[in-house]
Amino acid sequence: MNADQLPPVAPEVTATLVETLSPRLRKRLDAAVTKLGARPTHRDGDTVTIQVDDESELRLHAPGGVVARVEDITCGCLLAPACVHRAAAACAAPTADQATEPAEQPAPETPEPTGATEPDAAPPETASEAQRAAADALWAAGAAVLEAGVDGAGAVTQSALLRAAHTARLRRLPRAAAAALSVVTLLRAARTGDPSYRTADLVTALAELLGTARRVGTASGAELAAVSGRARRPYSPDGSLRLYGLFTEPVVTDSGHGGVRTWVAGGDGRFFTVGDVAPGGAGRALGVADRAVRLGDSALTHRELGRAGLAVSGATVSPDGRLGAGKGVKAVTARGAAWTEPPLAALWEAPPAEQADRALRAVSRYAEPDGGGSDLLFLDVELLGAVREPGGACLLARCAGGVPVRLTVADDDPALPHRDNLALLAAAPGTRLRIIGRLLPAPHPRLTLLACSHPTGEGTVDLGLDRLRRADLPDPTAPVHLAPARPASPGAASPLYLLERRVEQTVPAGRAALGLLGDVTAEARRIRRGGLPTAADLLTALCAAASRRERDLFGRLLPADTDGFAAHWLAAARYTAAVSEALCSAAWNPADAAPTVDAPAGDGPTGDGPAAVPPPAQAHAV
Repeated sequence: MNADQLPPVAPEVTATLVETLSPRLRKRLDAAVTKLGARPTHRDGDTVTIQVDDESELRLHAPGGVVARVEDITCGCLLAPACVHRAAAACAAPTADQATEPAEQPAPETPEPTGATEPDAAPPETASEAQRAAADALWAAGAAVLEAGVDGAGAVTQSALLRAAHTARLRRLPRAAAAALSVVTLLRAARTGDPSYRTADLVTALAELLGTARRVGTASGAELAAVSGRARRPYSPDGSLRLYGLFTEPVVTDSGHGGVRTWVAGGDGRFFTVGDVAPGGAGRALGVADRAVRLGDSALTHRELGRAGLAVSGATVSPDGRLGAGKGVKAVTARGAAWTEPPLAALWEAPPAEQADRALRAVSRYAEPDGGGSDLLFLDVELLGAVREPGGACLLARCAGGVPVRLTVADDDPALPHRDNLALLAAAPGTRLRIIGRLLPAPHPRLTLLACSHPTGEGTVDLGLDRLRRADLPDPTAPVHLAPARPASPGAASPLYLLERRVEQTVPAGRAALGLLGDVTAEARRIRRGGLPTAADLLTALCAAASRRERDLFGRLLPADTDGFAAHWLAAARYTAAVSEALCSAAWNPADAAPTVDAPAGDGPTGDGPAAVPPPAQAHAV
């Protein structure tokens, strides 16, 4: 049985089923989940049947696609309904996020003003007692994950997170609830050996969960509204828009969804997207590119819209730039603009460093939701050839100011032409192209390549959908050229990784494993010599909190201080993220002296490193 074969289960259903188990059955729950995963599964309409054994069947009824009630999971074994099978099935199934809207849901009609004010129109100044209690429950559940690590965060620990997420949703804290669901999803991916799982993703999700839960109790006004988040994506009227197509990119998610997203720009430089994503995969992404855009009366396909234009009246736009498709939206085909013509040509005139700073704010790991902005960069580059990396090869190019930029594929799926197109471009060193890429935060300038001007100078190429040919290159017979090695960027040799790896080591193995590291004085000294005294202090405090265990008067070990350790881990995680982003920003300014992005320790300068400059404010937001 594959988890994708099961219908999503509401978080409260899973939590309730686990909570009703006896302590003896809770100990057997993880083994039951594994055992159930090997049983055959059959789907009949809204019902999925799992053959528990030769005589018993387990049924999950999902009207509307989601198992929303405890009664919708039934088992035919002799111990039902108090058996472990129902809870195991809920834990094996994907978690439903019922507050998530479809990617391109039509915007609701704007109601006529009535003169009455809704009770919750004005956000509260401070969090209520119920919200603080929900945030405390989320903090405790996240701290328990850090204490146990991935190996120890089984179904029972996950159910505590799901219960806390459900409570937070009811208390109007959707941002923290969504972070908790992300942690559960990543924990399950890690424990099942999902190849798409990355420890860095779980670090980010845990830090987002803990940081948001911590801020609920202290935030007020607009900050509280940002910390609380929005349960649904609001679409607001935006009048009439004149849009110009930029490019179309395929979208293939780990959850099995596929489709495309077409990027368009307004005359004022704002970016908008029109998408079509649904269950499918890479095959659906390639097929949807030639389907008509679902927006007004336009007959353009997504591929055509990426090179044409639209005139839209009654437009509705979400905070992240998605165009709504409500009944009041009218759109007709209009003339597009080449990348070298106004108004699109202005996108390539901004300096690369300025574009990188703007994109970095959009891709920040802990950016406020609905912050707006785009992670796209528009550069004029000269191709230098392929360059080898530990994970493979990428394309090296030089942009304005002589900044070397590494261009990588946006998706490694063999059904998409990303990889083949990049290999062909590596065989054309010296070619000058106008490109669109997505910023990848790294100590050196790095982008995923999404679109470029055609090597012949005519038209553009959507590198995830269109296939280049040898005949399109200036010299079709040229072999792949390996670019010479380039000097490292200012942040490439930063000792920050010594703290980053300790932060990441905590997630798979838990607090106890970090506490066994022993003395980290040598690592802290090396970090200080690199000009990062705050990082050295954080490393020392983190490892000390991991190993600290107090005893009572009789010499017995007292329970570990999970809250204190979680606070130290959160400070280190947020700090490393802020400094990494500062180093990424510095890498796009090679002409400037490499800045020191650390804050001085509490006892003042240490004398073994350069003078320090305070890091971004979010490093100390915890």
